[in-house]
Amino acid sequence: MALLTQEQKRQVEEAVTRAEQRTDAEIVTVLAPRADDYSYIPLLWASLIALVVPALVHFLNSGLTIYSLLMLQWATFVFLSLIFRIPVLTTFMIPARVRHWRASNLARRQFLEQKLHHTQDRTGVLIFVSEAERYVEIIVDEGISQHLDNSDWGSIVSDFVRRVALGHTAQGFVACIEASAELLEKHVPKTQTRNQLPNRLVVL
Repeated sequence: MALLTQEQKRQVEEAVTRAEQRTDAEIVTVLAPRADDYSYIPLLWASLIALVVPALVHFLNSGLTIYSLLMLQWATFVFLSLIFRIPVLTTFMIPARVRHWRASNLARRQFLEQKLHHTQDRTGVLIFVSEAERYVEIIVDEGISQHLDNSDWGSIVSDFVRRVALGHTAQGFVACIEASAELLEKHVPKTQTRNQLPNRLVVL
């Protein structure tokens, strides 16, 4: 995961500004490096393996004392707890379903925290990315969902996920915003000049 530069953040903000000149939708972009620190995952896996290792060693070498097996169990737990804290390994050990569930929960919290549900005509659009999980979600309020359903956003989200996987998060944001603006302009065209929410990229 690479931090976005100030120039890249500016490009995302400008893309939102251009998009909102074409539609009444209020677009907010949020970038999370990861949806959760998953601090319990290394301990969970280390505990499970530490439970199995002494039994396996005892099966192969029954001459070891109980004390030796307990020390082996403790050493295994400590060593693996430290090794499994390496972010790449931690992410690898988490099922995709769990990672996406955590990212989706964070996206919904951000929809509320960024006050997207408070726009005058309920036209909030959240473009949310969690980089570590390679997760992208577009959440819209009822003023948008009455014109567009989830299937309309599928190709836009898929393209963004592909760009995130390649490490091109900033370009992915810009492309996603532009594609969203084209879609929104057809169904929720610009009729008012107000700007109710900030256009800057929110980085968690």
